[in-house]
Amino acid sequence: MDTNKRPTIKHYQDGTASVLRKAVVYTELRFYQRSDVLYQLTQVFCQRFLPRYGDRTVDQMVQAARSTKQNIAEGSTDGQTSTETELKLLGIARGSNQELLEDYQDYLKRKGLSEWFGRNDRFDRLHQFCRYHSQWADYQPMMVKMNDEELANMAICLCHQVDKALAKYIELKDREFTTEGGIRERMTAARLGQRETQRQTIERLTAEINALRQENARLKQIMAENGIK
Repeated sequence: MDTNKRPTIKHYQDGTASVLRKAVVYTELRFYQRSDVLYQLTQVFCQRFLPRYGDRTVDQMVQAARSTKQNIAEGSTDGQTSTETELKLLGIARGSNQELLEDYQDYLKRKGLSEWFGRNDRFDRLHQFCRYHSQWADYQPMMVKMNDEELANMAICLCHQVDKALAKYIELKDREFTTEGGIRERMTAARLGQRETQRQTIERLTAEINALRQENARLKQIMAENGIK
């Protein structure tokens, strides 16, 4: 941690310092929204194109999609008190997303279907749609119209976008931890800040008392000069 920089500490309305970091509304994070789309999409994909019984891939894919979404949610929530826990859970989310990506890629290979890349009209249209849409409601009407190749490529595109966003977000949180530290540093900073506030309050009150004493002495002197008892 940069020892020359204290963590940014917020205060309650009564002036008491708080050790909690600013809460993250994870449902507003676009990569979380896309992870939710992936979870819903994966369930539809497995129901439509994978056998209901005797294939562990179904459970693995659904669990990987769920793990991505849930660990983003849990990590973001726990991050209020522990950056270490947040980073760990976000790392697990990224690993689960990578596992899901490989499952979709393996499906295409196994079925002899194409993974869409680069200069490809289908890929360009798909990439642009996924880029500007992150809500399940935008995807749901398309589910029954798309075949397995199309759905798998849509999932792969979303996996890449989630991975890229998660990597940047983890780097951001890592930098925050490096410069501001974890809960122990925040507790120390909060206590120091509280003591500093108390010291300033005492100094202000002391100055006010001294000023009142001086004013009282001045008034007594005026009264004495004018024979007022």
